[in-house]
Amino acid sequence: MELTNLLGKLKMDHLEAQLDVVCEQAAKRELDYKSFLSEALQTEWQGRHLRGIEARLRLARFPWVKTLDQFDYDFQPSLDRKQVRELAGLSFVERAHNVVILGPPGVGKTHLSVGLGVKAVEAGYSVLFLTLESLMTRLVRAQHENRLERSLQQLTYPKLLMIDELGYLPLSRTEASLFFRLVVRRYERSSLIVTSNKSFLDWGEIFNDHVLATAILDRLLHYSTTLNIKGESYRLKEKRKAGLLGQPRAEAENEEVITDA
Repeated sequence: MELTNLLGKLKMDHLEAQLDVVCEQAAKRELDYKSFLSEALQTEWQGRHLRGIEARLRLARFPWVKTLDQFDYDFQPSLDRKQVRELAGLSFVERAHNVVILGPPGVGKTHLSVGLGVKAVEAGYSVLFLTLESLMTRLVRAQHENRLERSLQQLTYPKLLMIDELGYLPLSRTEASLFFRLVVRRYERSSLIVTSNKSFLDWGEIFNDHVLATAILDRLLHYSTTLNIKGESYRLKEKRKAGLLGQPRAEAENEEVITDA
């Protein structure tokens, strides 16, 4: 049977596409049969691995793809780099633990969340990114259409579910109840990353129910890591550079002290 035909039947598309290059390199390096076979299979595996990453990235529905290496730690010195490195090892995903990222708007919460999500995708985990608004729209619609159970089951499937922008808008009692049901479904089964601009003390207002907020936090924080970013917005930083805004209050106060001295 012709080699190209055989590779097609075995569905080795990546090796078939790179076969001439692999053979040429093997000849130049004078590889023995076992080494050549290893190189050929490695080529196929790498192609499949990259194709798998691309497919999982599409399914994750990230708003954009940014890595942890692209994060500007110097601009956010309050962030514990060691803690982020530990999270990047993804043991929290393997153990079905959660991550909560807190901070004011624009400090990089979503960037960190997506960066961890990309790491999980590259490691072979199923990942899904949703804003709180899109999550609530999805669950409320499913409830109205009598398919809530199916929707909750689908949201339980991803090994890592990321919920962005918790706290920007208050939830109704119905929405808060649906969020609680989702957290309960995933509790100790799979991981959540949640970003919020509100401290935990304010979550009772977000959910319009302090008792329900406590129940959510109890499960969310039982096995979790919290990252608290206390810094200025990246977006405001760019406007300051352009001279569209004044200096941050702390810097302005420091300059006043120096001037008075």
